[in-house]
Amino acid sequence: MQDLMIITSYYPPEIGAASNRICHLAEGLKNDYKVKVVTPLSNYPTGKIFAEYKGEIKNTSIEAGIEVNRIWIYPSVSKNKIVRLFAMLSYSLSLIWFFLWNNIPNKVIIQSPPLLVSFTCMLFLRSKKRKLILNVSDLWPSAGFELGALKKSIGYSVLKKLEHFNYKNATLVMGQSNEILTHIKKITTEPKLFLYRNYPNIDSPEITEQSKSSQKLRIVYAGLLGVAQGVFKLCNELDYSNIEFHIYGSGTEEESIKEYIASNSDLPIYYYGRLDRKSLHKEIVVYDVAIIPLLNRIYGSVPSKIFEYAKLGLPMLYFGGGEGETIISNYDLGWIAKSGDYNNLNSVLKSINKDIIDVKFRQAIKKNASKHFNFNIQLDALKELL
Repeated sequence: MQDLMIITSYYPPEIGAASNRICHLAEGLKNDYKVKVVTPLSNYPTGKIFAEYKGEIKNTSIEAGIEVNRIWIYPSVSKNKIVRLFAMLSYSLSLIWFFLWNNIPNKVIIQSPPLLVSFTCMLFLRSKKRKLILNVSDLWPSAGFELGALKKSIGYSVLKKLEHFNYKNATLVMGQSNEILTHIKKITTEPKLFLYRNYPNIDSPEITEQSKSSQKLRIVYAGLLGVAQGVFKLCNELDYSNIEFHIYGSGTEEESIKEYIASNSDLPIYYYGRLDRKSLHKEIVVYDVAIIPLLNRIYGSVPSKIFEYAKLGLPMLYFGGGEGETIISNYDLGWIAKSGDYNNLNSVLKSINKDIIDVKFRQAIKKNASKHFNFNIQLDALKELL
């Protein structure tokens, strides 16, 4: 059995799409490869090393038949760019140290972003004998510019050069959207390209009739409470005359959301904190509609929640623009509100008839997910290219 290494900045028990995506990929490949994962000591999204790894420089464990190597990082969720850069540099330096003292297999999958981390891997692991597979989930630095986190400056130009270097030195690029692959084609024709969606490898629950305990439309958001998602702004902009808003997750906006709820106790907004993934799935299926927001339309971004909620049979209201809109529309997964237009969002919410969201409606969504968002079929196609 061949060795295969996956290098990622996120891995369970950390939460979020990136962590889940890489975990599913590793577990999907372990029957064909001896998979090793290299990742930082768990710290995301809190920016603090998790209690079980505190005080350690490195940790190696076997999890679900996969060797997981957790190495040192200076963790941070600081808004200070210098501190964030130092955090990324710390992990990059740890990776270089790991490369020097460990045998690196001839097949390596590298997660990008973070761009600096993926560049470190592409630079130090280049070899004519080695296949470097780049898994691109967002287009940095352009996504950072669209989010307002980066400005077009000398630093931005340097990051663009790193991005181009990564693509040109990859054997294969796995992109989570067609927009990502189109972008890469404009830069280089060197690597093979493969559309690798964030399909979940989860059990689909049986769909049952939900209690009509409230006449209001029960909207749920579950996931990271970061700047990109804009959940705090949602709290401020939603028209609550006909809805309830239920929130699960954690992140940089968490305290702001809690303070807003405390100071607006008359509004039907409810915050439940962070749950593990299995518990979350059981909780969110009782709601009428899951909202998937992005504060700004980000080219190349397709939230993995689309595929996960579809497999759960949970109707969606997509509020992020781009390729995600096409997926929701093409596969009849729910409703679309115009990106950034909160008046349109509230109008769409008012138009949703709660009575049509029944077992049949949810089963149709789940059926479309089983047919079009099949993790195993996609994984088998990827294996042909590895």
